[in-house]
Amino acid sequence: MEVYPGSQYPLGANWDGNGVNFALFAGHATAVELCFFDQDCKHEQTRIKITECTSHVWHAYVPDIKPGQCYGYRVYGPYDPENGLRYNPNKLLIDPYAKAISGPIEWHDSLFGYRMDGDDLTFSETDSAPFVPKSVVINQDYDWEGVKAPGTSYLQSIIYETHVRGLTIQHPDIPENIRGTYAAVCHPVMIEYLQSLGITAVELMPVHQFINERSLVERGLSNYWGYNTIGYFAPDTKYSSSGVLGAQVKEFKDMVKALHKAGIEVILDVVYNHTAEGNQLGPTLSFKGIDNLEYYRLTENKRYYMDYTGTGNTLNAYYPSVLRLMMDSLRYWVQEMHVDGFRFDLASALARGLDDVNRLSAFFSIIHQDPVLSQVKLIAEPWDVGEGGYQVGNFPPGWAEWNGKYRDSIRDFWRGEGGMLEEFALRCTGSPDLYQDDNRRPTASINFITAHDGFTLHDLVSYEHKHNEANGENNADGENHNRSCNYGVEGETDDPEIVNLRNRQKRNFFTTLLLSQGVPMLVAGDEFGRTQKGNNNAYCQDNEISWLNWAAADHELLAFCRRLIKIRKSHPVFCRRTWFHGQPAIETGLEDIAWFLPDGTEMKVHNWKEDFAKSLGVYLNGHGIMGRDHVGRRIIDNSFFLILNAHHGELQYKLPAIKYAEMWTKIVDTSDPMLKNEHLNFKHSQKIKIPGRSIMVLTTKSK
Repeated sequence: MEVYPGSQYPLGANWDGNGVNFALFAGHATAVELCFFDQDCKHEQTRIKITECTSHVWHAYVPDIKPGQCYGYRVYGPYDPENGLRYNPNKLLIDPYAKAISGPIEWHDSLFGYRMDGDDLTFSETDSAPFVPKSVVINQDYDWEGVKAPGTSYLQSIIYETHVRGLTIQHPDIPENIRGTYAAVCHPVMIEYLQSLGITAVELMPVHQFINERSLVERGLSNYWGYNTIGYFAPDTKYSSSGVLGAQVKEFKDMVKALHKAGIEVILDVVYNHTAEGNQLGPTLSFKGIDNLEYYRLTENKRYYMDYTGTGNTLNAYYPSVLRLMMDSLRYWVQEMHVDGFRFDLASALARGLDDVNRLSAFFSIIHQDPVLSQVKLIAEPWDVGEGGYQVGNFPPGWAEWNGKYRDSIRDFWRGEGGMLEEFALRCTGSPDLYQDDNRRPTASINFITAHDGFTLHDLVSYEHKHNEANGENNADGENHNRSCNYGVEGETDDPEIVNLRNRQKRNFFTTLLLSQGVPMLVAGDEFGRTQKGNNNAYCQDNEISWLNWAAADHELLAFCRRLIKIRKSHPVFCRRTWFHGQPAIETGLEDIAWFLPDGTEMKVHNWKEDFAKSLGVYLNGHGIMGRDHVGRRIIDNSFFLILNAHHGELQYKLPAIKYAEMWTKIVDTSDPMLKNEHLNFKHSQKIKIPGRSIMVLTTKSK
């Protein structure tokens, strides 16, 4: 083969129509070989010794190489684990910038840099190439047909967290040959469902190429969730119905294009905090064999890895080369794959300096000034497992956060915990105690009741204890304190009283979530009662435990959820751009928000501290929004009165005085979801009965 010097940039394998430029950062390497494989990605055909190295980047241009070519690297250097160096040219390495990867790994002892009959200080001479997936050259050309991103604001967003495979693998109306794939997510049946529900963005659990841990495979399980990345530029082949030599890239783009045509954004759950290579006893698949010292955070004894993630290693976002990888990857997914944003798994790990979490870290600074990344949705999971890692409310402006305090307080309120009124009110009004002082808006709070990790909504009201036996860890994994309640029976029951109460509580959770300030996030299937049979850590369950069971959908709950989303999207009073101030609106002289006791009087300071109180009324003034629309018109909406009763018994509530409204109309009642009761209209100051554990939403036309 002819080989030219090539260029150090861009990194990765880039085809220009005549050949491919290969560039690999390996700062401490002494030599690098580029290995080509046959079309089956099995047999090594050619090795090229790369002789050019510029600024620690090894590069070469090989003419006549075409898309679909399988390749990998062998990197030479010292094998000195105690000093953080783990070079072993017997291990074929995946290109960190590979745009496509040929498939999953096949677990074998040769994948490890050390001998399996010794410790990690020993040196393995066994070739790993037969068992490692190969990097693949792709053609990045694609016709987007002029389709633009929806550009939905946070104010109008309804986020739907889902899993590519689990969403469609059991959908009866999607062709069987594409179920569980990118193609199925954008099938017309699926798009029509998302649109009818009112979803504006799908948040896909990890789709970067990831690895199933050996320990899981040996137990007959797999890493279903996918938080175990090995390829930050490559869409995972497990979700491709069309091929693995680059076809998966086109299929992913087809999915994004179709969703954008339907007005639905695509947010990716990304895992830049750690890789699939584990700790010192993990395999050598890519980063560890390319430049272990640069890519990973090591302890003072460089044989070992800092583990802020609970997975064995932590990527070193403190180093420029690693930051470059992260930023290049993020920009690639925005510019080439057209995604609309990211949710960052264990984002606190990315913000750590030498030890502590630092909101002014290089990671945040680079994103803040980046003209591409600063314009997309950036959502943090604001914690990691290290000391000081819980950082809810502490991320910088421009970021939204999964609000774990919202989840916890809403759960506690509705299961009847005392002393929750003040906390509950803060969370429902956008969590100003967390975000207002930073000049952030209510939309900084991504509100959720459930997420992929933990109970589903159905299980939250059906189980008080986790049931994770299927995971093979003796039920020791998963969260023990779930803030859940089973209302008398653990698990499923035919008792009509318990079933009715559970259904009402599900409606209470949905109503609270969708009428709170901030950005609501639903988990796929919660809207129709999906269950995981009490498993609150189904990370390894690629089966009916995790998959959506469309045949068992609760259509009454689904209809209720659809109606709530429609109400939210139709009324800007529930998605304010600005914070409540308790100030009177000019037109009405009434505050933008007011809180009421059951006797119809406004709450006083001491009422918020009463442990026994488990109910409240809240008035939302449609004239008090204090915002303008995209063309500068004053936003005015209906006014609303919400009564929330978390007490187990019925309460009598007196509606506000005539100055708030002369007449009120009931539009939501979680004790009467279909509004079968004909008494929908009420006069001011009228006394009405609110059943235990229920919400009533009333509205009136603004004058």
